[in-house]
Formats: sequence, C-alpha cells, structure tokens
Amino acid sequence: MTLTPVPRVAVVVVAAGSGTRLRGGAPKAFVGLDARSILHRSLLGVFAGPSAQVVVVVPEGYEGDALTDARDAAGAAADLVTVVTGGATRQESVAAGISALWADVDVVLVHDAARALTPPEVFERVVAAVDAGADAVIPTLPVVDTIKRVDDAGRVVAGVDRSELAAAQTPQGFRRAVLEAALAEAAADHTDDAAVVAAAGHTVITVAGDAAAFKITTAPDLERARAIVQAAPEASPAPAPAPAPAHRAPRVGIGTDVHGFGGEGTLWLAGLEWPGEQALSGHSDGDAVAHAIVDALLAAAGLGDIGTHFGTDRPEFAGVHAEAFLAHTLRLLREAGWAVGNVSVQVQANRPRFAARRVEAERVLSAALGGAAVSVSATTTDGLGFTGRSEGVAAFATALVVPA
Repeated sequence: MTLTPVPRVAVVVVAAGSGTRLRGGAPKAFVGLDARSILHRSLLGVFAGPSAQVVVVVPEGYEGDALTDARDAAGAAADLVTVVTGGATRQESVAAGISALWADVDVVLVHDAARALTPPEVFERVVAAVDAGADAVIPTLPVVDTIKRVDDAGRVVAGVDRSELAAAQTPQGFRRAVLEAALAEAAADHTDDAAVVAAAGHTVITVAGDAAAFKITTAPDLERARAIVQAAPEASPAPAPAPAPAHRAPRVGIGTDVHGFGGEGTLWLAGLEWPGEQALSGHSDGDAVAHAIVDALLAAAGLGDIGTHFGTDRPEFAGVHAEAFLAHTLRLLREAGWAVGNVSVQVQANRPRFAARRVEAERVLSAALGGAAVSVSATTTDGLGFTGRSEGVAAFATALVVPA
C-alpha cells in the first residue's frame, strides 16, 4: 500500500464551537448543510487545496463523527487526517490542534470549519505568501458597507473611513514556530489567530479572500450556504478523488481490552450471558471480548478506537451488550467503505470456561457482524498476572477488513 507523502503544510480545522447562535440542534460544524455536515463540506475544500496534514478540532464526544466526515472528504489522502478534542476557548482549541502536528510541518493554516465554502485557491494564496517569507498571512475582503461608530444608546457618533478596514477570513497562515511561540506567550484571549501573533510583535500581511468564504453563524447564513450549494454545486469544492474500492488493499488491525471482576448482575462475555459467574465492571457490560473486536476493527479501518466512538460520555452505550457495540462498529465500517473479512480473538482468563460454549460465542459474534467469520480461543496464564489470580479477563483480537 502506498502512503501519502508527509507534507510540510498543516491545516488545523477548528470545529469545536457550540454554535448557539445557529440553533441547529448540534455543535455548529455538525449541523447539516447538504447531504452531509458543515464540517464535511468545509473539509472538501481543505483537501482540494495544497497537500497538508489536516487536524480537525472538535467538541468532546464528536470525535468519531468528525473522523468519519474527515476520512470521507479526504478520499485517498485519509492517512493525513487527525482528530483531536478542543478546549474551552478558541485559543485553547487551536493550541490542541497545534500539539498534534507532525514534526515535518513548518507552515500552519488555521481554518474555521464554519467557512464551509472557502475555495481551495484561498488556501493556495495563503501558503504561497508564507512561503514567500511572511510570518503571518490572512485572507481579507474590502469593506463595502458604510461603517458608523455608535454609542451605547444607539446614536451615531462618527463615520469610519472604510478604506482603512478589511474583513478578515480564514484560513490564516503562519510559520509554525511563530504561531507556537505566540500561543505559548499569549496573556489574553484574542478573536483570531492573527491577533495572537500580532500581539507577540509580528507583522501580519493580507492576501485576497473570497466572497464564498463567508462564515456560517446564524440561521440566515446557513440558508444562504444551502442555497448556494443547491443552485451551483459545480462551483463548490469537490472531494479529492478516491481510488476504486477494488484497488484498496485489505487492512489488518489489533485490539485489546481488559476488565476486572466486580460489576453488578451476571457476567456477559463474548456476547453471551454466563449465569452464576461474577460480572465484569465497565461502562457497558464489560465484555472484554466484544470490546477487543471493536478496537481491532476500528484500527484496521483507520477509524480511531473504542474510546472515540463508545466513551463514557455516550450514555446510549451504558449497560449495552456486544450486539449493540458490534452493530454500530459495522455501520461505521460500511460508511467508510470497508467490510469485515474475518476476526480472531483470544480470551485470557481462569473463568468462565469457554470450551463448552466456544461455538455458540462464535455464532453470536458472527451474527452481530453481519455473518463475518469470527473465531474464539481461550487460554490461561498459568497463575501469572491479574488473570492468573482470577481478578479479571483480558482479550486480544486481530481483524481483517476489505474494501466494501
């Protein structure tokens, strides 16, 4: 399998805002724009621009949705995607994105996901300006409206010379060292990243922005964006071409999980209930076998890990059994263009005894994965470690995924 070359440019896509003014029922970036989210549409433009590592910064709990959107938008460049959790402020979110940059990156663009229709030419202009020697670059548009300064009572105080004004957009580009140092030294929150760098004493220059790069902030903004996409889809960024599924190589993933005894109720393991056995503790039912399989499948497909999609912040998965975990994982794989080839999982535990129910476990797990072949084996550790002391169960899974 050929991997995408490591780029020297990175785009940090900030999608961690709550979007309260939009009132879309979800964080702004995850509100629907066309058939997909605002974030997905924004990432199409990012991946149509210069080759770059793309770091998506999202609210806690939305990492899995963001990863699915990003990998779909990236197409053949899916290995360039990273998703991280943002902070309480924009500045903290940008810093979280910067912390995930690869060592080879020396030019960083920070882009608002809410500017979902930004053409790739804007990204190219910003990168070219940084490459030409600028420390910081922002795309701007001239202010065409007459601007007035007003007091608290709404009275006009004076006119403002609009020839000195410009409307700032994103992506804003920086030399990596400059932005990292400015963020580290920042003593206050700023409205954008260029202001942080300017406060550190650096000159910020401008390049031409684009009217299509308006920010989706309110419901009328969203309706405007939807109308543009519906009326002129050919003018919107197109996704990077993905290889035909038949040319994608099968991929292998490894997953592990461990749970200690001490949960309430009866034991659930390998999708089966084990009456008379002590339950495992965990957010769901503590089924280490199912969880190891989930981790292996997600790893094989490049979709993160079990914590990304089934974390303790997802109450809908509290107390559920293997069938729900595996069915949801299967949907994630299908959305990303993968199918389950086969899964092998080994259980390490003194109890329960698997020999009599091994075939039953394989049948249940296979059914939950749409009929894919699942093999289960079990062993002990000859009294060594926590499993040898009968304190819990460990499971180790290997999964193969193939193009769907």
